Amino acid sequence: MNKDMMLGSEAVALGVKLSRPKVISAYPITPQTHIIEKLSEMVDGGELDASFIRVESELSAISAALGASQAGVRAFTATSSHGLALMHEILHWIAGSRLPVVLVNANRAIGSPWNIWTDQSDSMSQRDLGWMQVYCETAQEALDTVLQAFYVAEKVLLPIMVMIDGFILSHTLEEVIIPSQEQADKFLPPYKPEYFLDVDNPLSFGNAAKGDVFYHLREDMQCSMEASFGVIREAHNRFDEAFGRKYDFVEGYCLDDAEIVFVIAGALTGTIRVAVDKLRDLGIKAGLLKIRYFRPFPADIIKELLKTKEHVIVLNRSVSFGSAGQLTQEVKNALYYEPNKPNIYDYILSLGGKDVFVEDIVNLAKDVGNLKTSKMLWRE
Repeated sequence: MNKDMMLGSEAVALGVKLSRPKVISAYPITPQTHIIEKLSEMVDGGELDASFIRVESELSAISAALGASQAGVRAFTATSSHGLALMHEILHWIAGSRLPVVLVNANRAIGSPWNIWTDQSDSMSQRDLGWMQVYCETAQEALDTVLQAFYVAEKVLLPIMVMIDGFILSHTLEEVIIPSQEQADKFLPPYKPEYFLDVDNPLSFGNAAKGDVFYHLREDMQCSMEASFGVIREAHNRFDEAFGRKYDFVEGYCLDDAEIVFVIAGALTGTIRVAVDKLRDLGIKAGLLKIRYFRPFPADIIKELLKTKEHVIVLNRSVSFGSAGQLTQEVKNALYYEPNKPNIYDYILSLGGKDVFVEDIVNLAKDVGNLKTSKMLWRE
C-alpha cells in the first residue's frame, strides 16, 4: 500500500486515471485548473490511455463529454463556478439522455461581485437537473468518490457531479493512500453500454417527445434516482471489500447522546468536528452529521438520526434567496412529518470564502437557546 502527499486536485486526477476514461474534455478555470493540468500530463506522458480534448469553453467541454458518452465510452470533465453555469443547458441534456458522465466541480462562489473563493452556490444552483451530487471532505474521499461515481453512474444511467471545496481542498496537501490499478480495475469493470451511437445499428439520443412520453421519461429518471440507493450501497460495500475504506450516504460524529447537532457538507466538516470536541470539553453535548450524498437526498436515514434530537443547526454555504439555505430545505423536508421534530435552525455559515473558525461554532452552540427557528440566520 503506497501513500503520498498530494493536492486535492491531484488526488482527483489520480482517481480519474484509475477509472480509465477514454475521453477527457475540459477548460481551465480557477480553482479547478490543477485537475485538468495533471490529467493532460498523464495523457501526454502515456500514463493514461485517453483522448484529451482541448476546447474553447466549458460549454464545449460538457458537449464533448456528452458526445463521447453517446458514442459509448467513459467520459470525464471538470469545472468550477461560472464554468458550471455555462454548462447548464447541456447538463440537462446529459441527464435526460441517461448518460453516465462524471464531472468534478471545485466549488467556488458565483458573481457578481467577482470572487474566486469557495462556497456551494455553483453546484446547488444545479441541484434539480437530474445529476447525482456528492460532497467530499478530504482528498482521499475525493479520489475514492471518483471511482465510486463511475461505478454508480454506469449502473443507474444517470450522471454524477462530485464536489470538492475550491482551495480548501483543491489546493491543500494531504496524505493519500494510492490504490493500485489492479485494485481499481477489480472494483470498476470496463464500461459496456447497451445503447450507443453505432453506424451498424443506428440509434439516436434526445429525439422530440410528445407530452405523455416526455412525462414518463422524467418519471423514469425519478424512479432511477430513488433506486440508486441500492446501487450506492452496493458500491460502498464493494469499495470496502476492495480497499478497506468505508463510506456511507452520511457520516455521524458524537451523535448518540447529542442534544445539539450541526449538519454540513464539504471540507468545512473538519472544522465543525474540532468544534464538537471543544464543546464536549465544555460539557455541551454536541454532535455532527456530515452529508455526502445530496442527490439522491438520504431523507429516511437523516430522519432516523435526527428525529429525537433537541436542536439541529443546518450550516449552509449557499442560499436560495427568498427561501432558505438549500441544505436546510432538505433537512426540514426529511423531518416534516415527525410529531416531535427538533428545533431546526437555518444558518448561512459562509459565502464567498468567508472564514469559519472553531470559536464561531462554539459560540453558536452556546447561544442556541436565543436563536429563532423561523428566521434565516446570518453571521456577523
